[in-house]
Amino acid sequence: MQLSMVGLMVRDMAASLEFYRRLGLEIPEGSEAKPFVEKRMESGVTIFWDTVFADTYDPDRQEPSGGYRVMLEFFLDDNEAVDAKYRELTGHGYHGRREPVQTFGPYAAMVDDPDGNVILLTAG
Repeated sequence: MQLSMVGLMVRDMAASLEFYRRLGLEIPEGSEAKPFVEKRMESGVTIFWDTVFADTYDPDRQEPSGGYRVMLEFFLDDNEAVDAKYRELTGHGYHGRREPVQTFGPYAAMVDDPDGNVILLTAG
């Protein structure tokens, strides 16, 4: 068994794609108008953004409340790249959950995407 896709249920496709473009993902312009967008990563895992699937096929779904349930980790080249990406994203108004710090493992920072998913930026 292999993880093939990670799906994010989003409220506002344009806002979500803007964040992930600023994060560094190449997502085709014009995708904002689509209800479903996917991006295959070099690792082979596909990330997708969706505004309709859960509502259509899981009508009893309730949005989570009281904290985050998902953390997506994105590796950057080095500590300076983590610092720069954190400053860039928080400079655009995204919530910085944790400023860059050397953990017991990687150098890391945390930023929330527009839907409250935590993005872990790491290097090392």
